[in-house]
Amino acid sequence: QVQLVESGGGSVQAGGSLKLSCAISRYMFSRCSMGWYRQAPGKERELVSVVSSAGTTTYAESVKGRFTISHDNAKNTLYLQMNSLKTEDTAVYYCAAQRIYSNGGCYFHYWGQGTQVTVSS
Repeated sequence: QVQLVESGGGSVQAGGSLKLSCAISRYMFSRCSMGWYRQAPGKERELVSVVSSAGTTTYAESVKGRFTISHDNAKNTLYLQMNSLKTEDTAVYYCAAQRIYSNGGCYFHYWGQGTQVTVSS
């Protein structure tokens, strides 16, 4: 059974940095993508960043230039480096991994339990 376990969340002042980690077990990152989502209180879950198995990265406009996603193949761990944090970055952050469905497409299917990030002014 695939397991994703996030860590690294916490409280930080605006302008500070945090690095989230997601340890993944029983998952081969050879196809599809992995990524980070977040959900703020009273809001829908939103996609923050994605990295494909080929290394292509994408970011939400709100975090471009401040967040960096990466994956360590040897450790099978996904990271999200968050710099210049803003109060609006406060949310629960979720690690997610895609799997291939029967139609051949890749969809986010595996999820971590989430880690809280709180940014204060």
